[in-house]
Amino acid sequence: MTLKEIATRLDATVVVDNPDAAVTAAYTSDLLSDVMGHCGDESVLITIQNHLNAIAVCTLAGIEVIVLCHNRPVPDDMKAAAEREGVGIMTTALSQFAVSVKLADLRPSTR
Repeated sequence: MTLKEIATRLDATVVVDNPDAAVTAAYTSDLLSDVMGHCGDESVLITIQNHLNAIAVCTLAGIEVIVLCHNRPVPDDMKAAAEREGVGIMTTALSQFAVSVKLADLRPSTR
């Protein structure tokens, strides 16, 4: 699934594009150490963590896209790091649970 397909499904706003994203799995967590230990490649991360460390975790874990829930704003430093590292970011008004349900046809992400 592409970033644009995910954004359309979630009625989300793309803040940082990742046209090369090929998402095959999803993981929902707000604890970044949990994400590092359990989320695998080609994943979308569903979270409320809107800070720079989330991008670092994505680059370590092979995460292609972040969905920020509850319309969390994207700080400038997070946006700049995502652009530099090739991580897509979108925001949605939906909760983490609602996003997870809407993306339930993706496989659960595991390491």
